Amino acid sequence: MLIMERESYTISVYTENNIGLLNRISAIFLKRHINLDSMTASVSEIKDVFRFTIVVKITEEQVKKLVGQIEKQIEVIKAFYHKDDETIYQETALFKIASKLLFEERQIQNVIKESNANIVTVTPEFFVLEKTGRRKEVEKLYDKLEPYGLMQFVRSGRIAVTKEKMHISKIIESFGIEAL
Repeated sequence: MLIMERESYTISVYTENNIGLLNRISAIFLKRHINLDSMTASVSEIKDVFRFTIVVKITEEQVKKLVGQIEKQIEVIKAFYHKDDETIYQETALFKIASKLLFEERQIQNVIKESNANIVTVTPEFFVLEKTGRRKEVEKLYDKLEPYGLMQFVRSGRIAVTKEKMHISKIIESFGIEAL
């Protein structure tokens, strides 16, 4: 018996922006007991077309079925899936830390430099760092800063573009929608 290996997939879903679509897409994952690693939504490169970027760790057979189910939603124009090595992807995180540590704990300054994080703002009470990179890079910075005490931490979902040309604009044009 061949056992399918679970891999990380980035699913890109191009849609109309209609109320309730997020719930219906989420229900597709819920019914199959598939957990999302991350989900982001934004405008796309095509006027009036929105894009969900969803990251899951499943088998290729499962991702093919998922994309098929997602595409059955009336507002979904097209969905694609890609393996990590087929995409260029990043996440962004914000770290809020007590300002006194910036001056009292010199090691924090070294951590900031080594991680290529950016200081976004400094107030008398706190400073905020921004780190953009792969999830492992963000987690590494988290692990280094956590012992100092984080006041707040938030990480975005994955944003990604494919390495290969996607022909989404041609597909969209067939629906009578113009690309930007």
